[in-house]
Amino acid sequence: MFSLPVRAAARPCRLTRPNLGASNLPRPRPLVTPTTVPSTTTTSAQRRYASDHSAPWRPVSVLDEWVAKEARPISLRQLMVFGRSLTEQRLISSANYVRTELPTRLAHRIRDMQQLPYVVVTNSHINDVYNLYYDAFDTFRKVKEIKNLEDNDRLCDIIKTTLKKHLTVIPKLAMGIHECEGLIDRAEVDKFMNVILKSRISRRAIAEQHLSLTETYNSPSFSPGATLSDADFIGEVFVKCVAKDVIEHCGSSAQSLARTIHGPDCAVPEIKIEGHLTASFPYILSHLEYIIGELLRNSVQAVIERHQKSPDAESTKPPPIEVTICEAPQHIIIRISDRGGGIPRDELPYLWSFSKGSQRHKRLRDLSKVPKMAATMQELHTEAELGRADMKTPPHQSSLSSLSSSRPPHLRLGMGLPLSRVYAEYWAGTLELHSLEGYGVDAFLQISRLGNKNEQLVTRAAMDAV
Repeated sequence: MFSLPVRAAARPCRLTRPNLGASNLPRPRPLVTPTTVPSTTTTSAQRRYASDHSAPWRPVSVLDEWVAKEARPISLRQLMVFGRSLTEQRLISSANYVRTELPTRLAHRIRDMQQLPYVVVTNSHINDVYNLYYDAFDTFRKVKEIKNLEDNDRLCDIIKTTLKKHLTVIPKLAMGIHECEGLIDRAEVDKFMNVILKSRISRRAIAEQHLSLTETYNSPSFSPGATLSDADFIGEVFVKCVAKDVIEHCGSSAQSLARTIHGPDCAVPEIKIEGHLTASFPYILSHLEYIIGELLRNSVQAVIERHQKSPDAESTKPPPIEVTICEAPQHIIIRISDRGGGIPRDELPYLWSFSKGSQRHKRLRDLSKVPKMAATMQELHTEAELGRADMKTPPHQSSLSSLSSSRPPHLRLGMGLPLSRVYAEYWAGTLELHSLEGYGVDAFLQISRLGNKNEQLVTRAAMDAV
C-alpha cells in the first residue's frame, strides 16, 4: 500500500441529476427521490409509489472524477508483508491508501446503482443504501492528506463510525431486491449483488486492516519497527490459519446452535475431520469462519431434520458429517459431506441466487427481524459461546463481529450460500455444491494456500462517467 499524491482542488461543478435509466429527464432535479415499494404479490402493486422526501442535491461531476479512477486490488500476502515491519511512516502510508481507495471503490458502486432501473433505485431500502454509500463517499473524499499520527486517529474515528452505520447494508439490499422481484431480471440481480457485496467486503477488509494496524502500533507493548514475523495476526490477517482448528470451532458452534433450536436433548451429528490435519494458510479469519460456519450449519440442520423423520430416530444416532482437508502446493480444498437428504430439485435454481422465487415472502419476513447484519458466524451466538480455544483473537476487535445485533438462530434468510460463495471468490477461491437428492450434499471449498492472489472484484463501474 502506498500513499497517493494530494489531489488538486476539485473544479467548480454543476448540480445536476445523473442518468438513472432515462436519457431525457429534465435538469436540474434531486438525485433520487426516495419512495416505498410495497411488499405485495403483484408487480402492478409494486409499481405504486408514494413520495417520501426529497433527496439532497449532489454534485455529479465530483463523482465522475472518482469513477474515472480504478481501484487498486491487494492480496493477503501484500497485507502481511506491508504490516510485518510497522513504522509510523508505514502507518501513515496505509492511512493515505485507505483515504483515497475507499472513495474510489464507493464511487464505482454508486455509479453501478445509478445504472439500475429507476423503479429499483427508488425502492426505499435500495435508496437507503444509495444514500449511505454517497454520504460515506462524500465524507472520505474530503479527508485531507494524512501527515501525522493525530491525522490518522481522526481518520480511524471516521472509519469506525462508517463501519457501524453500514451494518444495515446487507439486510436492506436483500429486502430491496426481494421487493423488486419481477422488476429486474434475476440474472441481473445476482450480478449486481455479487459485485456490490464483493466491493463491500473489500472496503471493510482494507478499512479494518488499517484499524488493526493502528491498534497494534498504539499498543503499549509495541516497539515501532519491530518485526511481526512471529505474530499470529498481522492486522486482520491470520498468518497461520489451521484448517482443522477453524472447522472444529465452527462445528462446535453449529452443534450448539442446533441444540438451541431443537432443545438440549437433541441428537446432533458428530463432525469427523480427516485428511491433512496440519494444513495451514494465511486468511482473514472472520471470512473463513463465515463460509465454514454456514456450510456446517446447513449440514447439521439437514441431518437432524432428516433423522427426526426416520422411524428409528430414538434408537439410533444421526449419521456423522465428514470433513476432508486436502493440501496441495497452490491451494487447500475442504470437502464437507453430509447425509441430510440433499437439496430438493425445485430449490436448485435458486441455490446461488439472492432472489428466492416462491420463498420470497418468508425471506422478507425473516429479514425484517434482522436490522443489522455483518455477515459473520458470530452473529448466531452469544459472546459466551465465542471463545476460541485454539486461535487467538486479533488485537482489533472486528466490527464485523462486535457491532451487529444478534441474529435469531431459527431465522433462514436465504443468503448463506450465495454470500458464502462471494466470500470464497473474493480471495480467488471457489465454492461448489453437489447434491444427491434423497441422500446428501458434498460441498467443496477451495482456498489459495499462498495468499498471493489479488482480490477478485470489479474495479470499474458498469458504465463510466455520464
